[in-house]
Amino acid sequence: MYCQNCGQSNPASAVQCGACGVTLAIATPPPPAPRPYVPNHLVWAILATLFCCLPGGIVAIVYAARVDGKVSAGDIAGARSDSDNAKLWSLISIGIPLAFGVLWLLFVMFAAMTGAMAG
Repeated sequence: MYCQNCGQSNPASAVQCGACGVTLAIATPPPPAPRPYVPNHLVWAILATLFCCLPGGIVAIVYAARVDGKVSAGDIAGARSDSDNAKLWSLISIGIPLAFGVLWLLFVMFAAMTGAMAG
């Protein structure tokens, strides 16, 4: 360890500089950088699986389950990619059944209207 005042080399356990007597500053390592937050969308994936589309929801769950492991390993780009894929598959798994539901409702309304006009 070197003295900040005079530049004298001192033992690592020294509290004061041997040459000038100045109190030596203890070098502390910088704190680790905080890990960025990457959402895993696991709740949406589970809800999509339970209530909407089983195959697409399972794909979303697989992607969502990989996010936290990749963040822990430091692979932030991979975690963001899996997070985006989990979100995409969750939206697809929710959107397709909703679209079919709307189309079915329109078909039923159209059939009821044409049946009422014909009869």
